[in-house]
Amino acid sequence: MLSAPGMKQGVFIERDGILNRARVERRQQIGPLALEEFHPNCEVAPLLNELKAAGLLLIVTTNQPALSRGDLSRRDLDRMHQVLRQSFPLDDILVCPHEEMDACTCRKPRPGLLIEGAHKWRLDLSRSFVISDKWQDAEAARRAGLTSLLLASPWLGGGHHDFVLPDLSSLVAKILQFTGPAGTLVA
Repeated sequence: MLSAPGMKQGVFIERDGILNRARVERRQQIGPLALEEFHPNCEVAPLLNELKAAGLLLIVTTNQPALSRGDLSRRDLDRMHQVLRQSFPLDDILVCPHEEMDACTCRKPRPGLLIEGAHKWRLDLSRSFVISDKWQDAEAARRAGLTSLLLASPWLGGGHHDFVLPDLSSLVAKILQFTGPAGTLVA
């Protein structure tokens, strides 16, 4: 598929477990419900700066069903995201506030957040990437035609994964390997 002129490349980044430290309860990752529980993973900043320097747009995607359940206030979520914007060179943060039973199109593993970001930022999804540590993001990437790069974790599941690498540095190096100087995907 040829990209239209002016289409950009982007990296969609899962929030919990990548950009902030999520706690684990009953073998499940749990996102923070209050600002005091929100701890950015600051070691990621230099890696994101490398992606930004390569001309890639950086968009955070996150499922936050605690919003619709009332366990997380919009004010606390906005404050957490302000911390992310101050810590990292992000272009956007896209949130699905729904629970699984809501059957919305934006809750990962559905690709709605990726499609929304592509439309808003004129991204060529076939030349864009997803970074995560969860199978839901890999599945959303597959459905929308992006390349998924997953951090090895207990949350990968058995579905499709384009790449599983041991650390974030390796994920970023792989993306930079795929993006040429003119922003074209190279083999």
